[in-house]
Amino acid sequence: MTTPNPGFQPGQSGNPAGRLRGSRNRSTLALEAIFESEAEALSRKAIEQALAGDGGAMKLCLDRLLSPRRDRSITFDLPTIETAEDLPKATAALLRAVSSGQITPSEAADIGKAVSAHIDAITAADLSRRLADIEGARS
Repeated sequence: MTTPNPGFQPGQSGNPAGRLRGSRNRSTLALEAIFESEAEALSRKAIEQALAGDGGAMKLCLDRLLSPRRDRSITFDLPTIETAEDLPKATAALLRAVSSGQITPSEAADIGKAVSAHIDAITAADLSRRLADIEGARS
C-alpha cells in the first residue's frame, strides 16, 4: 500500500500555474502558420488534381464547396394536440407527410420526439389537475 502524498489536495491540479485552458500547442500554431501562408497554393493544387480525376481531391474540394446539410424549416399540416386522444391524428399526419415525400423519415422522427414531449406535458398537467381535484375533495 502506498502512502498518500501529503501535498496532494483532491480536486487541485498538480501544477496550478500550468497551461491556461484553451491555450494551443506551439507546434500546432507553427503548422497553422505554414499552412496559412501556403493555403492558396495548396487549394490550387487540390483543384488541379480534382479536375484531373483524383477522387480524393474531388471529395476534398466538394466537401469545402458544399456545406454539410443543416436542419431546415419544414411546413406540413399537423393537427392540434390538446389531449392524448389527439395523438393518433398527429402520428397519421406525420406518416402521410413522410409517405408523400414532404418530410424525411429522420425529420418525422425529430417531430415525433417533440410530439411525445408535448403529450408527456399534457399527461403531467392532467395528472396534476386530477390530484388537485382529489385533494380538494378530501378537504
